[in-house]
Amino acid sequence: MNINSEARRQSPGSPEDQAQLARLRLIGHDLRAALCDILGGLRLVSHDRLDDPTRLQLERVRASGELLARLLEEGLTLVAEQTGIGSGPAVEIAGLLYDLEMRWKGAAREKGLEFQIALAPDVPSLVRVDRLALDRALGNILSNAIKFTDAGAVRVTVVLEGEEALRFCVVDDGPGFGAELAQLGTAGARGAAADKPGEGLGLFIAKGLAARMGGALELANRAEGGAWVSLRVPMLRPVPMALAPSTPLPDLAGRRILVAEDSETNQIVLSHMLAAMGTRCVLVSDGEEALAALEAAPFDLAIVDIEMPRLSGIELMRLVRGGVVAGAEGLPIVACTAYVLRANRDAIYAAGADAIMAKPLIGMSQLSAAIDEAMTRAGRRGGPGAAGPGGAPAQAAAEAGAQATGAAEADELDTGELEQLLVLAGPSGARELLSRLIADLKRVEGGLDIALPHPDIAAIRAQTHVLSSVAGAVGAMALYRATERLNSAAHDGEAEAIRIAGRAALVQIDRLIHYAQQQAAARREEPQS
Repeated sequence: MNINSEARRQSPGSPEDQAQLARLRLIGHDLRAALCDILGGLRLVSHDRLDDPTRLQLERVRASGELLARLLEEGLTLVAEQTGIGSGPAVEIAGLLYDLEMRWKGAAREKGLEFQIALAPDVPSLVRVDRLALDRALGNILSNAIKFTDAGAVRVTVVLEGEEALRFCVVDDGPGFGAELAQLGTAGARGAAADKPGEGLGLFIAKGLAARMGGALELANRAEGGAWVSLRVPMLRPVPMALAPSTPLPDLAGRRILVAEDSETNQIVLSHMLAAMGTRCVLVSDGEEALAALEAAPFDLAIVDIEMPRLSGIELMRLVRGGVVAGAEGLPIVACTAYVLRANRDAIYAAGADAIMAKPLIGMSQLSAAIDEAMTRAGRRGGPGAAGPGGAPAQAAAEAGAQATGAAEADELDTGELEQLLVLAGPSGARELLSRLIADLKRVEGGLDIALPHPDIAAIRAQTHVLSSVAGAVGAMALYRATERLNSAAHDGEAEAIRIAGRAALVQIDRLIHYAQQQAAARREEPQS
């Protein structure tokens, strides 16, 4: 028997136990909140058809699920007594804000509230922050804002302070803070008489997380009504600009680009990316506005969200290719969608897209490749209207060629983005990243080994969901494409297609595991500072 352990069990009131229990309680609070988001989203999913609200809820579930995974990792780290702030990998501000919008926009809509995010133009695309702590702090702040606001809007703004910090401001149109404002940020400050359920634990957690990140949380009532919460977060270390994506960006100087996208966050992200390519874009929020913009002036390229209100992206592309807008029949079009299964791709290409870009946007290289593909295909059409109803054979040939190219590329192991991530992570972070990558890949490989021989469709799709996330996170696009093909085959339920796609995916997994193991071994041999 371990006497120290026995003594601790018999003395639950010791300072060490109390501190650990307190922290476990806080993490448990956030785990319950994230789990409630997931369950709430699932309850709202319609099984009849994938309409716009359904898609919104599915994205909300995805974002909350990823947060839950990060919280679980924090809990495991706590149990292992290894908690602490690491420098961590660089965080793409676009991905962070997209996940934030997807997690909370649905919750706001359920109450009839607007949810808006604004990003200052000078905020860098890559930042170094404690992503988990930031997610948790913002989650608690936004949960409070939505809970206490019964009408109006909840707004988030992100600005850069000097070169060392980000400030996230959350304002709402609720009643503002009550008499307990001075005590907020202290556990149990709200008391039993409050008109909404809760103990005030959310702001207490957010305040503690702000301190953990070396930042600060400020609270105030707005003169015009409502609450104002400011979270200042230091950036741990600047991200070297030399490590920008190695793919050369297209020169779009002088080009006019139309962006039709109903998500304000994605509008901000796309406009920043396009500005880096030398152009300014016209932003519209739905298909009707896009059609009006195309009729008002000529454009050199259009980026079209498929899931838009009033007039969908599919309907918009059909009208353009059908000649409804004079002179725009041959316009290069990039379609943007979260749904890229084979059936979705076929419908999108048939409607007239020249390229498809998957959501969420994972970086400049993704947008650059989509624009390049769209421009190339539009140039091959040879004239206006070739992608309309009369151009179906040419469209099919172009798509077949693109698929053949993708299959050829699948034999290559692409490690450029992973190498950049390893440099950004630093020696200690790189070793941890490689260890987790190898563990994740082996776990999925084992699951597929069991699920593929006598195809277990549900298990295969569950593993491909994990695998696509892992592959996308480290930029292993050959593996990502192989995973997408396997997921499509499982969706169609064709045994032979599943067998072929499964074998290709396993080959890519093995190659990436082998590469990661080589990198890990090399770093073990390096002298540690």
